[in-house]
Amino acid sequence: MSLLSISKLTHFFGGLRAVGDFNLELQAGELIAIIGPNGAGKTTVFNLVTGVYRASEGRIIFRGQDLIGKQTHETVSNGIARTFQNIRLFKELTVLDNVRIARFARTGYSPIEALFHLGRFSSEEERTRRESLEYLQIFDLADVAETTSKNLPYGQQRRLEIARALATKPTLLLLDEPAAGMNPAEVERLMELILWVRKEFQVTIMLIEHQMRVVMGITERIKVLNFGETIAEGTPKEIQNNPRVIEAYLGEEVEA
Repeated sequence: MSLLSISKLTHFFGGLRAVGDFNLELQAGELIAIIGPNGAGKTTVFNLVTGVYRASEGRIIFRGQDLIGKQTHETVSNGIARTFQNIRLFKELTVLDNVRIARFARTGYSPIEALFHLGRFSSEEERTRRESLEYLQIFDLADVAETTSKNLPYGQQRRLEIARALATKPTLLLLDEPAAGMNPAEVERLMELILWVRKEFQVTIMLIEHQMRVVMGITERIKVLNFGETIAEGTPKEIQNNPRVIEAYLGEEVEA
């Protein structure tokens, strides 16, 4: 059975169809990409899967459960985490607190225990802090744990966002343009990081990306959208040589 099964997914904004008849079967352990020009509907697909939007039509089945109508916090609890095209950290909080907040989805104490610091509260808080620091160590951010996140360099903010997403212990990780704004050296490190994350955390990854170096370099399968419609799907080599894709989006960039 597929980890994620999307069938006939369609979404309208008023009279505008942002996504039409989108279908996807995603197997556990895959690393795939959704690409296309700006406005093609890529991020809308992510927003539909994570409960930011409710689909106008279609089904989204994750680990046998229908996600249509689920709230965002429910999708996180079910095992889906994401990053954003425009980094959405809690910029006034420390690096450590950004990850601690993500871990709260897995805490085991009740609201009453939290309010009065009873029962499991102290032990769970200590465990949350310890595990959050472990994530920061993994992503080479432990030395800046007490730094306000807005003061981090861009590349570190990107790593922090990925660390925060992984702290929710997802089965499926959605990365929305993780290489945006990075220089070539940072992109190279990011590619290595994504491959390492998949192996180390045994997580399935679906990413949106405009940098063809990333898409062609690490993904196993690519789905191409244009004006909300799927125009191609296949391996990087198949997509690279697809005339419709070249015409709609890739152009000569893929030849470089």
